[in-house]
Formats: sequence, structure tokens, C-alpha cells
Amino acid sequence: MKKYVAEMIGTAGLVFIGCGAAILHGLPNAAGEGCGYLGIAIAFGLGLIAMAYSIGNISGCHINPAVSLAMFIRGKLTSADFAGYVIGQFLGGILGALLLYLLVGTHPELGVATGGFGCNGYGAASNAGLSATMAFVAEIILTFCFVLTIIGVTSKPETASIAGLIIGITLIGIHIVGIPLTGTSVNPARSFGPALIKGGEALAQVWVFIIAPLVGGALAAFASPLAVAEVAKEDKLEEE
Repeated sequence: MKKYVAEMIGTAGLVFIGCGAAILHGLPNAAGEGCGYLGIAIAFGLGLIAMAYSIGNISGCHINPAVSLAMFIRGKLTSADFAGYVIGQFLGGILGALLLYLLVGTHPELGVATGGFGCNGYGAASNAGLSATMAFVAEIILTFCFVLTIIGVTSKPETASIAGLIIGITLIGIHIVGIPLTGTSVNPARSFGPALIKGGEALAQVWVFIIAPLVGGALAAFASPLAVAEVAKEDKLEEE
């Protein structure tokens, strides 16, 4: 239960920091400009890094059902833990979104009635105008790259101490590419919480951002033996 609560807290923290930046990015700073896409991307990455070094020693800091699915497929997570992790993550996504709603949910420009509330979307909700199909494909590709990085960096002892940093920086890069496309999900729990609170079109479209990341995570898990096995082979040759 301690691990599941940690996953809930970590996911809530990621949603609060990352989606909070997305919600508030339009407000002018001292220079008269919002933080923009780059600021949002950095917020998500830093949020993940913060959570990784906070709860990583408790649960491994998946805070993402797509990551937990990949670990389950690879035999790193039992079925009971997989269920507990995913429930905790979705509850955390809702909690993080609720906290944001308490702060700015009724704001005339940023609230659920008028703002995007950090939700993902396609069609008119995509800055690139992606269709549902293309948004689905984009999320699979982005999640595949993200989860494969996680598997690779956590598979070698020498990178374990900096895994959170590497994964967080990767998430920044993923968001820089993905925000104009779909708002970047790569995480079903991160997408579900804000969509549930906002409702309407965001909730109607959230199925893409739940299913596609899970597909991407599963594909990364199945592809990972190619990369991980090769690394292990090279290490063995070096030792000999």
C-alpha cells in the first residue's frame, strides 16, 4: 500500500506542476510574456525529476500507467502491484487536477469554462490540427521513445543514480515535440485527471490519450530486449 500511495502522490505532483504550468502559461511575467511551450516542457521534466528523487526509493516512481504496463510485461511488476500502481496513478491524476481546480478552476480566463486546463486534444484542440488517428499515432511514437529510454537507463547499475535526471530531461524533449501536436500525454493518468475535471470535449477525446500511451508503452517493452540484451552482451565481452 505504501508504494501505491507513493504513486498517487507522485502523479498528483507531476500533474500539479506540469499541467499547472500549461494552465498558467498565458499569464504575463515581468517581461510581459507567458512561459510558452518551452516553459511547460521544462515544468513537466522538472516535476518528474522532483518526484523521482522523492518517491523513487519507495515505488520506483513510475507515476505513469504506460511505464507500469511496460514493467509488468517485462516481469518487473506483479499483477497485484500493477493494478495497485495504476489505481494510485489515476487517483493521483485526479487529485492533482482537483488541486489546480481549487486554485484557478473558476478563473475567467484560465478556468475549466474558458481555458484548456492542461488537457490533451486533437482536431480543433490540437495546435497542429491533428486528426484523431494522427494524434493516436503521435502518442504511440512519443510514448515508445519515452518508455524505451526509461527501460534502458534503469537497466544498467551505472546509470541508476542519475536515472531520474535522464528521464526528466527526456520528458522535456518529448514535450517540446508533442505539445504543438496533442498537448503531450504519454501518460494516461496525467491526461485523465484534467479531462475529468474539465469535461466536455476534453473528456470525450481522452480515450486517445489513455489507449495510445498504453500501446506505446507495451511496444517499448517488447522492443526493449533488443537494446538491453545488446548492452548486456557488450558488458560481458568487456569483462572477459
